Order: sequence, then structure tokens, then C-alpha cells
Amino acid sequence: MLSAAEQRDIEEVLPQLPERRAACIDALQVVQRHRGWVSDEGLADAAAFLGISVEEMEGVATFYNGIFRKPVGRHVIRVCDSVSCWIMGCDRLKEALQARLGVAAGASTADGRFTLLPNVCLGHCDHGPALMVDDDLFGDVEPQALDGILDGYR
Repeated sequence: MLSAAEQRDIEEVLPQLPERRAACIDALQVVQRHRGWVSDEGLADAAAFLGISVEEMEGVATFYNGIFRKPVGRHVIRVCDSVSCWIMGCDRLKEALQARLGVAAGASTADGRFTLLPNVCLGHCDHGPALMVDDDLFGDVEPQALDGILDGYR
């Protein structure tokens, strides 16, 4: 069951939408913000609250790459691997991040501080290679800049 705070947060966006079911992504984001990720239970709770099927909600959750269906670290690092970023050296950036964090793409550090995820496009093509830590976007990132970037996230 959604908490009162989760229900209130979802209710706040409903007046801006044409129908209740249009709040799928918003509801999933609320659950994720409150719980850290969207478990099967959280997904079912949000679906019931909006009056849609679990299958419909699952379709939205698996399509939208901003919803985490597994636990993630306190900070999520997304490395853009689009064609533009690939041309600009995202492979070197990914390798440096994996070495720095000691994890493969898709995994979290042992201390739960970071999760490293590939991302199809961050929309920062003119400043590749790009990465995003939580909601902070970084462009023209060279491997030697990673320590300075990551040290800001505790």
C-alpha cells in the first residue's frame, strides 16, 4: 500500500493531467523517490492507486529507463553510449569508471555508494562523452576528471 506521503505526492500531479492513468511515470517516480527503487510491490501499489493493471504499469516501468526495478546505490551514474558519445570516447570513460569503482556496468559498489549504468542517450551530444550522476549532467568528460566529479557525491 502506498504511504500517505506517496499518495499525496501523486495526487499533486493529477490536476495537470487529462486522466488518472496518465500519471504512470509520475507515480513510479514518487515510489522510487520514497523507496529508492520500484519493487514489484511498489509497482502494484502504484497501479492500484491509479486504477490500472499491474501489466500496464510494468510496461511503462520497463520502457522508461529512469525507473529502477532493482535496488541501486545512493548515486546513479549513467554513461551515455550513443553514437555521438561513442565517437568522442565513451568507451575510455566507461573503462575508467569501471576501474575506479571496481564494478561492471549494471552493478553497484560494495559500499552502496554508486550504481553504474549505460544510457542510450543523455541528449548532450554536442558535449560527448557525457555522463550523469543523479540529476547532474556532465559533458566533455575525460577519464582524468572522474575523481573530481565523483568526490562530490557522498
